[in-house]
Parts: sequence; structure tokens; C-alpha cells
Amino acid sequence: QVQLVESGGGLVQAGESLRLSCAASGSMHSFNTMGWYRQAPGMQRELVAVITDGGNTNYGDSVKGRFTISRDNAKNTVYLQMNSLKPEDTAVYYCYAETTVWRVWTYWGQGTQVTVSS
Repeated sequence: QVQLVESGGGLVQAGESLRLSCAASGSMHSFNTMGWYRQAPGMQRELVAVITDGGNTNYGDSVKGRFTISRDNAKNTVYLQMNSLKPEDTAVYYCYAETTVWRVWTYWGQGTQVTVSS
């Protein structure tokens, strides 16, 4: 049973920073892609950032230049460094992981709340 356990969310003021972590476990295969999505109230879930096991990254337009994604393949852990946070970054942040064994398998964490006050 694959589990994704997130940590690091919380309440900060605009301009401050937070670092999210997500540790994946329970898979016999490596996660080719890991990353983060977010969902604000009344909004669709959107891409924040993803990273492949080779280090290729993709960011949502609204976070480019402010957020940095990284991963530790040996620990199956992905990180999201969030700088210069804005109130519009307020959302539940979900960890995402993907493996490819015959087909693509996707996994989600339970979500961690990030609230940015103005």
C-alpha cells in the first residue's frame, strides 16, 4: 500500500517562506514523477510543481520564480520550498507521486493546509 505523508504546512504572513515535505513509502518500484498540486476553496486542483527522477521540473505559471521543487530519490521524498508567499497561495497542497508498471499508477497525499495572511 503506497502512502504519501506530507508535512510543513501552516499559517504565515505574506512575503514569508514555508517548506513542504512529502515522504512516499510502500512501493516496490521507484516513483518516476513526484510533485505538488493545490486546491483553493471553490477552485479546481492545479499544478504547483513536479519533478522527475532525473531532475526535470515543471512549474505552474503562478509560482515560477518563487517556488523550488527538489527530491531525494534515495528517501523517496519530495520538497517544495515556497518563498515570497502571497495570499493567493492559500490552499490545500497535495503531494503527488507516479509510477509506471505496465501502466501509470498515481497516488495522492491527504493534503496539508497553507494559509498566507495579508
